[in-house]
Amino acid sequence: MRMRTGMRFSAAVVLIASVLATSAQAQPPADPLVGASGLGDPYYPDDGNGGYHVGHYAVAISYDPPSRQLTGTARLESVAAQALRMFDLDFAGPQVRRVTVNNLPAGFVRHGEHKLSVSPALPVLPGLPFTVSVEYGGEATQNDEGGWTFSPSGGAFAAGEPHSASTWYPLNDTPLDKATFDLSVTVPRDWQVVSNGLRVRDEVDGPNRTVEWASRHPTLGYLTTVAIDHFDFLDQTRADGTPLISAFAPGAARARELEQRLPEVLDFIESVYGPYPFESGGGIYVDTDLNFSLETQTRPIYAPWTDLDTVVHENAHQWWGDSMSVRQWADICLNECFASYTADYLWPESKEGLDADARYRKTVAERRDDPRFWEIPLQNPGAGREFTAVYYRGPLFLHALRRLVGDAVFFSATRDFVQSHAYGNASMPEFRQFVQSRAGLDLSAFFEAWLERETIPAPEYLYPGSLRA
Repeated sequence: MRMRTGMRFSAAVVLIASVLATSAQAQPPADPLVGASGLGDPYYPDDGNGGYHVGHYAVAISYDPPSRQLTGTARLESVAAQALRMFDLDFAGPQVRRVTVNNLPAGFVRHGEHKLSVSPALPVLPGLPFTVSVEYGGEATQNDEGGWTFSPSGGAFAAGEPHSASTWYPLNDTPLDKATFDLSVTVPRDWQVVSNGLRVRDEVDGPNRTVEWASRHPTLGYLTTVAIDHFDFLDQTRADGTPLISAFAPGAARARELEQRLPEVLDFIESVYGPYPFESGGGIYVDTDLNFSLETQTRPIYAPWTDLDTVVHENAHQWWGDSMSVRQWADICLNECFASYTADYLWPESKEGLDADARYRKTVAERRDDPRFWEIPLQNPGAGREFTAVYYRGPLFLHALRRLVGDAVFFSATRDFVQSHAYGNASMPEFRQFVQSRAGLDLSAFFEAWLERETIPAPEYLYPGSLRA
């Protein structure tokens, strides 16, 4: 995600081992037949739910822009990690009308800010697949903290980090439970719909249009999106045949020329971090007054102030954040430090002749006597501070690391790390260990100075290699 201020804040059957690994993160409930409500992430302890793993979401919604009526059915294809007489979903959207488990009516109750507790008619047995269907509907509402958002045209879209999906469909809202995602949307015939992945259907039937999108690779909740507006489209194709579908809201047409550079952007990022990880790409340019753009998977959401730097940043996230996702939100540097470094240093260094060392030294000189610049640690910024230092100090950390270990080690290690965790999760400690295994020198003091401390690194870590003053 990139903020307006210039700081970047950016299948049904699954392996039982994966289920158990996910479930192990949960706080054990008092009742062994009840899935944990919340997985205990240090920053967002109520997010996610224990006792099961979702392999696939099939979401079908209808939206009427004039009345703002949103109705939907979400079908979750899951596997139980334990016997379940009750389990939770995350949902903060319209009224729930009906819930079924394995096609049998189930009891349900809503509680807290975003919890939906489900009681199956028959307990779900451990290790077995099961389905949950939730029917819901009512007037959609806008949340100032992100999620369902109204557009000036009367349309709407969903965007927000770390939460947005729960405002329009029920899910297991945790980075630890990635799943494939299909979406079918019915709207009045003169409206268009954009989402993640590939567009597999776009049909008009009488007064209505139904559009279907399919994501072939697993994704996280906040990386899913739907956008409904009077869009114009730009269709492009990468040299390898990957389709790039971009959409422009009525007031965003000027961004069309910018988006025409997307093939070039993806080719460059691919040259640094390895093959593009998804089946399609593109962008969604809204004309709503947002203070962020967001790396929604395959098709980022772009605010009106978006520039080329933002396009590079959000597409770098397709590797760092989308394909490879954090284990906990404390690991956010894996997302934002790399997206920011790619956009602020690597792209202009390659494409515009930037002297990356000079930019680094200038930034350090401007900030070395400002203790506030250094006071938030990168490895664990703290709840409520995760979208801060990773944007402005993260690129400095990565450039210093690059100069310390050398280009050959830095680029091969970062490429291999992100590729080895494709479609999964990773943590900052894992990144440190991986780079250490490639470096040929002890990096422990360097990592401690840059990632754990709340003060400016000592000169030997601030100016390694060619950065030495």
